[in-house]
Amino acid sequence: MTPRMMQLLSIVFLGLSVLSSSVYTIRESQRGVLVQFGEIIESNIGAGIGLKVPFMHEIKKFDTRTQVTDSERTEYLTQENKFLIVDAYVLWKIIDVKKYYTVTGGDFKKAEILLMTRVKDSLKNKVSERTVQEVVAGQRDQMMQQLTTEANQISQKEFGIQVVDVRVKRVDFPETISESIYNRMRTEREREAREHRSQGNELAEKIQADADREQRVLLSDAYRQAEILRGEGDAQAAAISAAAFGKDAEFYRFYRSMQAYRQSFNKPNDVMVLKGDSEFLRYMRQPNK
Repeated sequence: MTPRMMQLLSIVFLGLSVLSSSVYTIRESQRGVLVQFGEIIESNIGAGIGLKVPFMHEIKKFDTRTQVTDSERTEYLTQENKFLIVDAYVLWKIIDVKKYYTVTGGDFKKAEILLMTRVKDSLKNKVSERTVQEVVAGQRDQMMQQLTTEANQISQKEFGIQVVDVRVKRVDFPETISESIYNRMRTEREREAREHRSQGNELAEKIQADADREQRVLLSDAYRQAEILRGEGDAQAAAISAAAFGKDAEFYRFYRSMQAYRQSFNKPNDVMVLKGDSEFLRYMRQPNK
């Protein structure tokens, strides 16, 4: 290869290098700023292809999609001077790349630290204005809306960041307080269980007493009815016996004697010792009379 050819190739290579250094590309999800010797000369550059002066200009690109940043679990003091551990996250995105770059130097981690510091300060104020019940459930949504609005106003003004949403993932008590609450809840549940058992036993005793009383009433009524029926039966039997005695007294006496014999000698080995002239043996001695 001749020296002239080598020189030509060097010029072409240098030209391509300069050309590639002069062109930049920004994607749809990005915005850019053009910097000259550390000073911004153009900002909020949209998607597309652009030109810059090599070695003089520098293009800085930033992702403008929504980002998610988790906060560390942090203790906050409520209106009742009780500590709560709050675990939250923030949805945010860059809307002013010039301000964002000026404040953070394009450092994503620095932006997160600045943002979360403001969010935690606002969250601290919101929690301190509320009771535990309001933070956990009563005014939680309202508190998050207020916190989002307040954090958004501050971050847009200071960093060029829009806070889309702030959400609490979890609210806990410190471990010592959680144990105390658990013990108190357990004691309360045990007390309620004892009350329920006591009420159950009392109800069971009442039901048993009512059943016993009803049983006694039923048995008393049945006994009374049986006595009435027995009395009526005895009266009817007496009337029949009296009528039979009136019609044939001798036959009636004979019939009653036969019943007495049957009851007295109802077993094979029964033995009865009587005098021979006993009235009881009258019909045995005089079968024809």
